Amino acid sequence: GSAGTTSKPPFPELDFRSGARVEELNKLIQEFTKHDQREYDDQRALEIHTAKDFIFSMLGMVQKLDQKLPVANEYLLLSGGVREGVVDIDLDELNVYARGTDYDMDFTLLVPALKLHDRNQPVTLDMRHSALCHSWLSLRLFDEGTISKWKDCCTIVDHINGATNYFFSPTKVADWFYDSISIVLSEIQKKPQRGMPKVEKVEKNGTIISIILGVGSSRMLYDIVPVVSFKGWPAVAQSWLMENHFWDGKITEEEVISGFYLVPACSYKGKKDNEWRLSFARSEVQLKKCISSSLMQAYQACKAIIIKLLSRPKAISPYHLRSMMLWACDRLPASYLAQEDYAAHFLLGLIDDLQHCLVNKMCPNYFIPQCNMLEHLSEETVMLHARKLSSVRSDPAEHLRTAIEHVKAANRLTLELQRRGSTTSIPSPQSDGGDTNQPDDRLAKKLQQLVTENPGKSISVFINPDDVTRPHFRIDDKFF
Repeated sequence: GSAGTTSKPPFPELDFRSGARVEELNKLIQEFTKHDQREYDDQRALEIHTAKDFIFSMLGMVQKLDQKLPVANEYLLLSGGVREGVVDIDLDELNVYARGTDYDMDFTLLVPALKLHDRNQPVTLDMRHSALCHSWLSLRLFDEGTISKWKDCCTIVDHINGATNYFFSPTKVADWFYDSISIVLSEIQKKPQRGMPKVEKVEKNGTIISIILGVGSSRMLYDIVPVVSFKGWPAVAQSWLMENHFWDGKITEEEVISGFYLVPACSYKGKKDNEWRLSFARSEVQLKKCISSSLMQAYQACKAIIIKLLSRPKAISPYHLRSMMLWACDRLPASYLAQEDYAAHFLLGLIDDLQHCLVNKMCPNYFIPQCNMLEHLSEETVMLHARKLSSVRSDPAEHLRTAIEHVKAANRLTLELQRRGSTTSIPSPQSDGGDTNQPDDRLAKKLQQLVTENPGKSISVFINPDDVTRPHFRIDDKFF
């Protein structure tokens, strides 16, 4: 009876809530990604390298000032500034910087002030005085020499039995670090060398130090965070290892639990002078290798939307969104998340997840699920943000177009400054024809290759302050 009938063409896939065509959303996410991830030429690669060397040399000089920092230190360099959610630090104390207006590229550098690298796992911390995911740090874990060096950066607690306990203070360490960096930069600027980056801004933002460097035609933001570095794994996160995770079989447990940090951030009821926050930035670098490119594209697009939309009052940070993405990876089948043309589905899902977390005032920390990162928020704040997200969910295409226009405008500003050459009057390293130490073209090609092949990856740096001429850096598990 069906002879002669023609079948209807398949209806385009639509998002039920907004009516947006999924194909159009995918194209908008691809366009955002194209403008957000820029290619680096040889000139830009050399400028990145010059800025990095300047920062590492400066930290070597800070170590020599009073010998407080470890002599052979291991830094963790992350793509993206603190405001981009690469570490869990509260954004309400940070000055607002905008890409294109204030900087062209941004990085976060974790600099260990103290290291506990010879301890057996699991590491037990003193959490009696702290909220979940936070800890005080007693210098009794260290030798007398370390206590003597850092006494002035501690709060002192005298016990009834007459013993004195020194607690490492995140605020005092940050003050010391900012003062030391200021002294070193002042000395460096007294004897400027040809091709040296121009220090355009040095500011203390809460407990982090933000430095913007002008190098040739580029402006680079470095958020420098003083941390305490541990090898091993904290006892409070031990149960997380017992669960099944999306990275099982893709990377080893040893890679995931190789170390963690205490970062200078306290809980909302905690004592700012004493309380540190646990950070799993080193583990997150490894987990990122197991996340599909389509999900990462959706995450970056969603992040661009919420950074603008949910900035006042500051309640949601991109780090919350990152945690939700990791939970989604555990919850959903890997075969589904690997679909290359599902970026639109992932974006809509992330918005739904974030709204769900706000309405329920519940966002568990990925590594310590018993810690609810939204617990402190008021009902009025979470409902305000949930309503804002509802408007995004009703018209995701329009909000994506706005995000694309913002990133295009930032890129135009960067290009305009490059054309005018206004970031610095000091010639870039590539134009220093008379410098015998100038890197040759092979270095430029090598650096370009590193940057283009490793977008968004982290670099561990092993620096010897007595020899800052040799590069000692590692991208994931490759050394250069």
